[in-house]
Amino acid sequence: VINIIAVVSTTVGIATTFGLSALQMSGGMSEVFNTPNNSTVQLIIIAAVGVVFMIAVIAGVDKGISKLSNANLILAAVLLVTVLLLGPTVLLLENLFTTLGSYINEFPSLSLDVAPYSESEWQEKWTVFYWAWLIAWAPFAGTFIARVSRGRTIQEFVLGALLVPALLGAVWFVVFGGTALHFQMNGTADIAGPAQENPEVALFLTLQQLPLGMVLSAMALVLIAIFFVTSAASATYVLAVLSSKGTLKPKTSTEVIWGILIAGIAAALLLSGGLNALQAASIIVALPFTLILLAMCVSLAIALKREKPKKNSSA
Repeated sequence: VINIIAVVSTTVGIATTFGLSALQMSGGMSEVFNTPNNSTVQLIIIAAVGVVFMIAVIAGVDKGISKLSNANLILAAVLLVTVLLLGPTVLLLENLFTTLGSYINEFPSLSLDVAPYSESEWQEKWTVFYWAWLIAWAPFAGTFIARVSRGRTIQEFVLGALLVPALLGAVWFVVFGGTALHFQMNGTADIAGPAQENPEVALFLTLQQLPLGMVLSAMALVLIAIFFVTSAASATYVLAVLSSKGTLKPKTSTEVIWGILIAGIAAALLLSGGLNALQAASIIVALPFTLILLAMCVSLAIALKREKPKKNSSA
């Protein structure tokens, strides 16, 4: 039963990411290349990326997914540093420390805030959605990271999979979000207006205000596409493992079938309601797995408590 719930949660969670990535790529292409930003273009993107990530799946974790992930990390670092240097550098560094302090200070209250006595549209549409979306990713992300982290200690795992990504995520949001706010508040460009209609264009509107804007926008498109491919390829591997009695070497045909299903679900959600449909689907499938996650937390705590350190262990 747990495996079935995990498979359903992962499938819809990745399909949501698939759909959101297609939306952002379509919006970015419309800003960079002046192409239409509609469902037809989004479906073409899903089909094209689907072919690429299936090739990565067939190549395997070590040859396909690993190389793409390494290339994407390098490209992401180059884009991040470039925007930091070309944008309001001093302001962004000041914002980084200020927002980190605010985040640490307000984390408990904001984590439990559902605005019961006021308008809660933001919490309903975004906070709850992101919680649900990340919970829907939990079976896939946890299983895949555990698979590639075999042999690491728990301390190494926590640092490498939790703390470092969280810190890099904070830097990413500050650099790109802070740059956009700077342009908006200085009257350099109206980013908030178009983003209210199409949130996916905000990144590209921001990049176009910088020197080498077209080059940076093209880099962002490639970055999104590779993230798109690596996430989907990793997810199909995990889904194949979960649906093949846990074998670490599932059949390639099983992975391809899951890839086709993910792409099809993403296309169906986009056609049925776009962003709203994607948000609703994630929230629905995440609810049952939330209960499983809570039980897993208790189970992990019990298992660690019972485990006795082995003699001559370096852990």
